[in-house]
Amino acid sequence: MAFRQRFARSLLYTTGAVAAGGGLIYFSYRPRNIPGLDPAAVPPPGYTDSGSWRPPQFPKVKSRDEQIADLKRSGGIVAEARVGNGIFGSTTDAQSEQDDGIYDLLVIGAGATGAGVALDAATRGLKVAVVERDDFAAGTSSKSTKLVHGGVRYLEKAFWEMDYNQYKLVKEALRERKYFLDTAPHLSSWLPIMLPLDKWWKAPYYWVGTKAYDILAGSEGIETSYFLTRSKAIEAFPMLKRTNLVGALVYYDGAHNDSRMNVSLAMTAALYGTTVVNHMEVTGLEKGADGRLSGARVKDLVQEKNGKKAEEFTIRARGIVNATGPFCDSIRKMDDQSIKEIVAPSSGVHVVLPGYYSPAKMGLIDPKTSDGRVIFFLPWQGNTIAGTTDAPTTISYNPVAGEKDIDWILSEIRHYLSPDINVRRGDVLAAWSGIRPLVKDPKAKNTESLVRNHLIDVSDSGLMTCAGGKWTTYRQMAEECVDEAIAEFSLQPKRVTNAPSVSGTEWIDDGARLDGSCQTHQVKLVGAHGFSKTLFINLIQHFGIETDVAQHLTESYGDRAWTVAALSAPTEQRFPVRGERISPSYPFIDGEVRYAVRHEYAQTAVDVVARRMRLAFLNAQAALEALPKVIDIMAGELAWDSKRKEVEWKDAVAFLESMGLPKSKLTATRKEVESGKLSFKDSVEYKMYSRHDAPGDELESDAQESPVMKGEAGANR
Repeated sequence: MAFRQRFARSLLYTTGAVAAGGGLIYFSYRPRNIPGLDPAAVPPPGYTDSGSWRPPQFPKVKSRDEQIADLKRSGGIVAEARVGNGIFGSTTDAQSEQDDGIYDLLVIGAGATGAGVALDAATRGLKVAVVERDDFAAGTSSKSTKLVHGGVRYLEKAFWEMDYNQYKLVKEALRERKYFLDTAPHLSSWLPIMLPLDKWWKAPYYWVGTKAYDILAGSEGIETSYFLTRSKAIEAFPMLKRTNLVGALVYYDGAHNDSRMNVSLAMTAALYGTTVVNHMEVTGLEKGADGRLSGARVKDLVQEKNGKKAEEFTIRARGIVNATGPFCDSIRKMDDQSIKEIVAPSSGVHVVLPGYYSPAKMGLIDPKTSDGRVIFFLPWQGNTIAGTTDAPTTISYNPVAGEKDIDWILSEIRHYLSPDINVRRGDVLAAWSGIRPLVKDPKAKNTESLVRNHLIDVSDSGLMTCAGGKWTTYRQMAEECVDEAIAEFSLQPKRVTNAPSVSGTEWIDDGARLDGSCQTHQVKLVGAHGFSKTLFINLIQHFGIETDVAQHLTESYGDRAWTVAALSAPTEQRFPVRGERISPSYPFIDGEVRYAVRHEYAQTAVDVVARRMRLAFLNAQAALEALPKVIDIMAGELAWDSKRKEVEWKDAVAFLESMGLPKSKLTATRKEVESGKLSFKDSVEYKMYSRHDAPGDELESDAQESPVMKGEAGANR
């Protein structure tokens, strides 16, 4: 009997262990549909039965002038003119049209939060306008670490501090991470991130942490984390320092192209009927007799760039949302000069290094730097991003990364890269500083404590401020903000009955789900419908563009890459057939500039080189060299005269200082750049390479062709 009990107990334990182990194995390797790897929702364009090409029929957004006319109509300017001309039968008719033009919501700021709010409200059937003083993602939204992540380090903090709120933030971010890949698979992707281990005891500690991260993601998860032995870690990341390396853990998070994501949000909102205008500055807020906000005064800064006086006009709206990030206090003070500031700005510096510093498909995290901060080392757009710092700062328009911060990042990089890799200051291709808008709740008991996630605050006059948060949770922030606006301003959401065919086909009814509730977790952005991982092949086979260019276009524009390629000039060469490169070392082409102007409201050269294509963020000097070509193409599209072209040159060069352009290049003239006579002998880069050393060995034929080297090599003596 005792034997049977012992046997049964042993069998039970064994069965339980096998079941638990089997469950873990199944969880890790179960078949699943990884978000972002689905086939295209609509097929690529092709040929008809008669053999003629059937181009895609994508809907177009209104022109910028048409959008501005809509803004003016809300303030009654058009109606008044028509009354003056006797078009309306009475003033009552004119007043009726004025009232019809009033917006439900006016969103100030078109960064990630503002564009997200605009899209959410528009897809709930509300009449929305969004204005931006500069350009979409001109501030913090283009200067992120490029990650879409739940925050594995926040999960660790939640565990040790037993902080349920921190846990909820991670859970929310992991859910939003999946929505990124569902709604914009062309702009976001999964990225494995390595965590090197220098002590054996860290292996089980971090293994448990990364597995908890996987489990917490649940159905929103992707590939599961895994352990690498020392040899496999070095194989996956050859640049790693081998000293004390015992292995590594690899977990998955998301990465994205932040400013292109922001532009796509704004353009999708425009397709759904939002009035979207960049380079439109708010100069003041309007209040009614009851003291409640009724609109805003604005002026078009593009007119000033053209040498004309910018007229001020009023936009009327039932509710106003302040989504200006670190600048939100300036809008709040337009409402009430006596308010306390809520933004506690923090500077985050990143540097960009050549692509050979990291594998093309593997990132790295150092969870404990010399001062306790976390630093990421990530492949992005063919280069490598390293950052970020976190230090109090002052708010400025285009902050410049300080040498102290750049040196700190390079110093930290040296700690985990192989000592035979010389990490040089001259290898820094670009460096920028983004301002995180950490916020304090003005209505909390302790008004000095920072809000953990984001803040939605409504003033007595009705100014709704939405601030804080991070890129990963922009959609959730927008949803909560619109929910609050509907309640605060007594708005009436409704089913969207005239939804555009964003896909450009009849295959998908984009308005089917838009019943007046929040559906942005299902609203695919511009370019998403026809995107697949093999779309670039269709592009190559039809237009004859280079492989790296085709991959770049599909991963930046999705199915709109068809339009970009069609706008690219023929090369008159055997191959490539289309696409003139803007910069010889990067896959950006001329068609992108035309597309940015015609379809994405680009109004300045900086709009293009920094936020439509990412050249300024990848290589500041390459962006400088590309400026003449970009300005000339834009001049042809926008009818710029010589004065405007000169303004663009000066503004763009000044902006490139904030991207890390050396001070010696800030006085560069267009003529110097175009002629190739821009001196760089005073730069760090000049001394980095062997430019004039004769080779120690060479073919005699080479020596005959090169009088400078003739007879200098040992083999020819």
